[in-house]
Amino acid sequence: MMPQPNIAAVAFLIADPARVAMLSALLDGRARPAGELAYAAGVTAQTASSHLGKLLTGGLLAVETEGRHRYFRLAGPHVALALETLASIGPAEPVRRKPLTREAHKLRFARCCYDHLAGRVGIAVTHGMLEKGFLVAAEQKRFELTPAGAEWFGRMGVNTAGIRPTRYGLARQCLDWTERQHHLAGPLGVHFTNLLFAEGCIRRSPSSRAVDVTPKGWKMLKDHLGIQEQALL
Repeated sequence: MMPQPNIAAVAFLIADPARVAMLSALLDGRARPAGELAYAAGVTAQTASSHLGKLLTGGLLAVETEGRHRYFRLAGPHVALALETLASIGPAEPVRRKPLTREAHKLRFARCCYDHLAGRVGIAVTHGMLEKGFLVAAEQKRFELTPAGAEWFGRMGVNTAGIRPTRYGLARQCLDWTERQHHLAGPLGVHFTNLLFAEGCIRRSPSSRAVDVTPKGWKMLKDHLGIQEQALL
């Protein structure tokens, strides 16, 4: 008899609202202390410690120790992918009892999906790359990089020849849980997002995984990919 994955155990860990809040707070790829995660989940420090212990044992989190402090992060991009995929399951336009908050609007507009750009801006960037012929959608949820794309990324400052592909390839299609379309992920998506941060085109929100596009970033997106800010609002 073939061994079966223990999906039920992982599903049990994710099903708790407080644990979901903690995991969601870590979806930007950054490590956070227990106190900050307790605040995000709206629970006491003692309750947070119990939840974090379960998530560590279950393989969903990793921990780093700096002196007396412990910092928690997702165990890897596979956990972020699982969470984002689960979030995309459900009605395309769920019935809402109250309007989205300002923070929810920001997350939907532009955010980090663990280590790459997501949200409405991430989708627009990916569509722009496809329309310019820099990427081509391929089988097994991959994007293939074209010669024109390799040249363009090189001009932008990303040496694609030096990027090591994963078993999923150089570029992967990641389902965006708010937009229900695929954005660019994988090593190429990570390097391009890191470039946008390094060049000051986007900046992180200090309190969430939302990102802001700077004036320099909007100019770059318009000049290179034909993306207009007003068209996304």
